[in-house]
Amino acid sequence: MAAALLQACATPPAPQDTAQEETPQPQAAPLPVPAPQAQSAPPPPPAPAGTGLLDAAKLPPFDGEKREVKEPLRGVTTIDRTAPADDLWQRIRQGFAMPDLDNDLVREKVAYYAARPDYLQRVFERSRIYLYHIVEELEKRGLPTELALLPMVESAFNPMAYSRAHASGLWQFIPGTGRRFELQQNWWYDGRRDIVDSTNAALDYLTFLYEMHGDWHLALASYNWGENAVARAIAKNRAAGRRTDYSSLSMPAETRHYIPKLQALKNIIINPEPLGVRLDPIPNQPYFTVYTKLRDIDVQLAAKLAEMPVEEFIALNPGFSRPIIRAAVTPRIVLPADKVDVFHANLTKREGSSLVSWKTYHPKRGETFESIARKFRMAVAQLKEVNGIGPRVRAVPSLLVVPSNGEAINARKLPIMYAPPIPVRVRRIFHRVRVGETQASIAKRYGVAVEDLKRWNPGSSFRPGQQLALEVRAPTKRKLRSKSKPRKYRKTGY
Repeated sequence: MAAALLQACATPPAPQDTAQEETPQPQAAPLPVPAPQAQSAPPPPPAPAGTGLLDAAKLPPFDGEKREVKEPLRGVTTIDRTAPADDLWQRIRQGFAMPDLDNDLVREKVAYYAARPDYLQRVFERSRIYLYHIVEELEKRGLPTELALLPMVESAFNPMAYSRAHASGLWQFIPGTGRRFELQQNWWYDGRRDIVDSTNAALDYLTFLYEMHGDWHLALASYNWGENAVARAIAKNRAAGRRTDYSSLSMPAETRHYIPKLQALKNIIINPEPLGVRLDPIPNQPYFTVYTKLRDIDVQLAAKLAEMPVEEFIALNPGFSRPIIRAAVTPRIVLPADKVDVFHANLTKREGSSLVSWKTYHPKRGETFESIARKFRMAVAQLKEVNGIGPRVRAVPSLLVVPSNGEAINARKLPIMYAPPIPVRVRRIFHRVRVGETQASIAKRYGVAVEDLKRWNPGSSFRPGQQLALEVRAPTKRKLRSKSKPRKYRKTGY
């Protein structure tokens, strides 16, 4: 299932900037309360196989059988809220509580999705391992279950989706909004990708937005466009004597299409058969559970002890950015409910033995990816991949993970890419050679390799007075903080 979740990342358009000035909060309307949880069903099947990664913010290009939909559904079908919800989809339907949007854009999106059943099937299958947890959290908070469908719009239920605006995870948090809602972001771990943490943060944010506006359509527009942008649009309409509901506001096309996409998915899930959409049942019981661990452990070894494919383990634990799970950073892992006992038993058998085969390494001045890879008997591509570094990056970062025993690594057994490539800024500078300087001394001074110095200056004869070109790492403007207290009305994207 998870192989498709761990390929190249989605790239939705960058969100519009929003103002940073504070906006007064209107009186909040009461949160709608969905139906209570229904009875459980038989144990869930194994996670289904996923396929290619899809753009999280745009509708996908056509890549399968196209079905003509002559008359898309208008409105929605009546839901039986008394029927037992053995199927999670039925439980979701029974919890729908948002006002319906019925316009041409919604019908356009219904027709678009219905004409692409292969795409919908991939998204529905990817959602299977996450939906129960999201629905549980929504019902605990008394929130409408339409919000369980929001990751379909945001990320196509791909926890590794990563946008040009640096939004990440199922719920597509940008770094600043993630910090605002206390999502830890550091070299080892990104809480924006963590299923449990990001869901809690997203529901906190959506609750805050609903309490701010007292209207779910405005809350969703704020989640996509930014609460300050929506507040400005409302103030502009109010000053002009116009209506201030969602449909009356002027907003970017992306936001204008955002809520119709969610409404279209809701309409399809309520009544999929007339549109030729297959909605396979999902057992209405937990797919995964949280296991609190006590020691550092390799990602691969954790998957092995749970007797599950490493790809599926990463799909449930996408927040880890390195091949090591650091207990000091996050003290828990997520496991399928039926794998907890076997994991615990296998872990107990290894009591007293090391569970890690990686260590951190601080490169020395002048070291290159090539020299470090040789030192630890790795291929350069392996070294970069396991550290989340793009293949074209030349500047060596200040911290890497490498094999702890220096043994060669089997490329086929390496974990799949964990984090989006680290963007390393490189600048071009010039150095005039002085008397007594050598290529080695200049390379050492700037922390580059002699081989690179020669490559950047082909055909040059090395002599005093000569001007050499060098590519060096640009200084970082600011450090990424791992945690900060929430602040209201900060600039946000999603």
